[in-house]
Amino acid sequence: MTAHSPTPLNMDSTHLHAHHAGDAAHTHVTEGRDQSALALALGLTLAFAVVEVVAGFMANSLALISDAGHMVTDAAALGLALLAQVIAKRPPSARHSFGFGRAEALAAFVNALAMLALVGWILFDAVHRFFTPHPVKGATVFVVAGIGLLLNIGMAWLLSRDQDNMNTRAALVNVMGDLLGSVAALAAGAVIYLTGWMQIDPILSVLVSMLILKSTVSVLRESYHSLMEGVPHHIDYAQVGFDLASLPGVLSVHDLHVWDMSPGQPALIGHLSIGSMHEWPQVLDAVRAMLLDKHGIDHVTLQPETHD
Repeated sequence: MTAHSPTPLNMDSTHLHAHHAGDAAHTHVTEGRDQSALALALGLTLAFAVVEVVAGFMANSLALISDAGHMVTDAAALGLALLAQVIAKRPPSARHSFGFGRAEALAAFVNALAMLALVGWILFDAVHRFFTPHPVKGATVFVVAGIGLLLNIGMAWLLSRDQDNMNTRAALVNVMGDLLGSVAALAAGAVIYLTGWMQIDPILSVLVSMLILKSTVSVLRESYHSLMEGVPHHIDYAQVGFDLASLPGVLSVHDLHVWDMSPGQPALIGHLSIGSMHEWPQVLDAVRAMLLDKHGIDHVTLQPETHD
């Protein structure tokens, strides 16, 4: 009886993801992410969102309603950010050989799109209310917005301690938008209570929307760049190619690609033309050392080719 080699259906692919001595330190698993800050922020946001939605409609304040809508959106955004961090910790699989680290960039991108939709709704309603002022209960707006301001300051402080994570930064943008919304609602409530000028409500809503829009576009641009496998911002692609071609034994470089497998984990693949295959071990050692020391690229896959 002849022995049969294992088929792909019953072969364990775990060893295929293993990194041996001399391989990259990055193992395609996102580690060291603490979910406690996001979980606490999510719980507080959900609780206050209910309070602010009710109070916003009772007071008939767009500034408060927009902040309440923002809080509801933030609850979904924080939940998505928390889920993304959990997914990013999963190890590579037979279907996802690079792991799930990019789930954080995907969550940040979705959150930014949701923020754009919210800003559009606030601007549309603000224009309508400016020309058709609605009566607003200034005292109710002032009290609720003051509580929201204190809450958002606490959440912003929690999330600001993890600025290395794009996903947490996206969640922080949402919370900062809430904080600004609370400030605007607080000011609107005070002005309406003291002067009765209703137009301040939509005016401050537009101002907050513009500030939120600026931060949202920044997160959207960064997450889009990551999802499209763009060259990391801190790496000069042309300089990498020049440095590779300048190494002893390297005749030319082509089919070169540099991207982030997950945020903060750059990788490089390419083809190097060399004079002789006997030189390849020495050339490869020099290439790895240069890429790590000069460009911070640890995950390197290169194909050597003779000049002929």
